[in-house]
Amino acid sequence: MRLKNLPLSSFPFQTQEHVRYRDTDRQGHVNNTVFGTYFETGRVRLLYEPNQTLLEGHSTFVVVKITMELLGEIHWPDTVDIGVGILRINANSLIIGSNLYVSGHIVASSEVTVMHVNAQEKKVEPLPKNLFKKFTSYLLLLP
Repeated sequence: MRLKNLPLSSFPFQTQEHVRYRDTDRQGHVNNTVFGTYFETGRVRLLYEPNQTLLEGHSTFVVVKITMELLGEIHWPDTVDIGVGILRINANSLIIGSNLYVSGHIVASSEVTVMHVNAQEKKVEPLPKNLFKKFTSYLLLLP
């Protein structure tokens, strides 16, 4: 994955998640399925956070593709730093890149494709120009 060498500071949007004890498995580390939940936290906070008002009207996003690479372990009670950026803006979709970090070390990397959908009509729609412009401020510039 192309994001593995990026520090957290490279990402235009950052948030945190606190590991819950219930996230762990019998080996004492976070279960691999929970990594997807942490990536979801970052993506959802970018797309739907009320104070950012990125979406308008009946707009929503539907996940159509997820790739994830696990690179290290996470333990309770770690704090996970989540870096999120948009890798590509298409006419009706976004490719979102994210990394998870614990104590400054990368532990996972992910790319997710989301389609812009009119939730009321349940069909794919082009990104409105003003929404397209808003998302450009979250573009992740790769070296």
